[in-house]
Amino acid sequence: MTDVSVRFAPSPTGRLHVGNARAALLNWLFARKHGGSFLLRLDDTDAARSTPEFAQGIEADLRWLGLGWDRFARQSERFDFYTAATGKLKQSGRLYPCYETPEELELRRKIQLGRKKPPVYDRAALKLTDADRAKLEAEGRRPHWRFRLDHGVTAWDDLIHGRVEIDMASLSDPVLVRSDGYPLYTLSSVVDDGDLGITHVIRGEDHVTNTAAQIQLFAALDYAVPVFGHFSWLLDAEGAGLSKRIGSLSLADLREQGYEPMALNSLLARLGSADPVEPQLDVQALVAGFDLGRFSRAPARLDPHELDLLNARILHASDFNTVRDRLPAGVTEAFWLAIRGNIGRLTEAADWWPVVSGEIATVIEDPAVVAAAAETLPAEPWDGATWKAWTQAISARTGAKGKALFHPLRLALTGRDKGPEMAPLLPLIGRDRVAKRLSGV
Repeated sequence: MTDVSVRFAPSPTGRLHVGNARAALLNWLFARKHGGSFLLRLDDTDAARSTPEFAQGIEADLRWLGLGWDRFARQSERFDFYTAATGKLKQSGRLYPCYETPEELELRRKIQLGRKKPPVYDRAALKLTDADRAKLEAEGRRPHWRFRLDHGVTAWDDLIHGRVEIDMASLSDPVLVRSDGYPLYTLSSVVDDGDLGITHVIRGEDHVTNTAAQIQLFAALDYAVPVFGHFSWLLDAEGAGLSKRIGSLSLADLREQGYEPMALNSLLARLGSADPVEPQLDVQALVAGFDLGRFSRAPARLDPHELDLLNARILHASDFNTVRDRLPAGVTEAFWLAIRGNIGRLTEAADWWPVVSGEIATVIEDPAVVAAAAETLPAEPWDGATWKAWTQAISARTGAKGKALFHPLRLALTGRDKGPEMAPLLPLIGRDRVAKRLSGV
């Protein structure tokens, strides 16, 4: 496979969410696997809803995921291409004017459904004479323009679905241009894909039917038809539509909640495929094992618990230099190594930093054990072996063992009943703080 070119084409009318991230990642991995290019195209023709802030947010989200792009385009800068394509289609007779109002079309649709017929546009506009069109325009009507489909079967070999065949008579001729002359998605997307040399279109299965019409449009505009791959829906763990818990949250939300980008990448890169989900520390590590052909047509299930587990596993394996810029000021490598195995999100590190560097609320559960701890407190310097030697001395004096020994000490020294191993934590707290906390102050 040579000269592979794919695209991710979000509309800057909101922030990216998990479904968008999956589309971006699968396209990026496909490009990198085949030595191709990845185009970021902002489909910003909806001037009323598109904003510079959303556009900047999309770029920031992709950078957070580690998905850099090789090429960039904006649809708002490409209207001349759509105008030229419209003219070509009109000249060839494939684009024809229609004058029905939305209300008239809806009435026809209801009548067809009432007769148990599919609600397919009846091509009534093709029967209009020049005089009919002139009369309608004299009444103030302006036409929208439909692409006349060739009836018969349109087929393609989908990278995921295999052979797909669509009976074109079952589809309405798609509207390509609104009555105000504004190009719609089907036209602008095909023109951009064709003109920018997109070789593979990888997107959600909700576009399968659209693909049949677009294949004919590519041919009508003398563009090479791309290879298509349609990945499955994302469902929640119970098989329902994604809930707000994860599915509709923006990437910015997930970032603020302390999720690692590689936790999301590791999950989305394999979700719905035959390959196991394994945590990876770098997006490049996902490329080697990526194979779109191993993805299933069955809906993929996104379990928030699985994302949480991946996030924790990635943090447990992350070295200090990877996270140091996102940790509280003053945090040392020794502190990170001591606590990383017990946190699920990086934001939890900020909760543990005061335990070794500041003041905490002392909790005295067993005064006898705490008193013995103060009496046997060893002199510094302390290291990783100090905790074991000290607790053995306390046990010898009090007879306390197991939970009866360790739980009161953990509460007194950290104010918490669970957390990181005390052996590496103790030297970080230091003798002065330990003595003060054992005194109950």
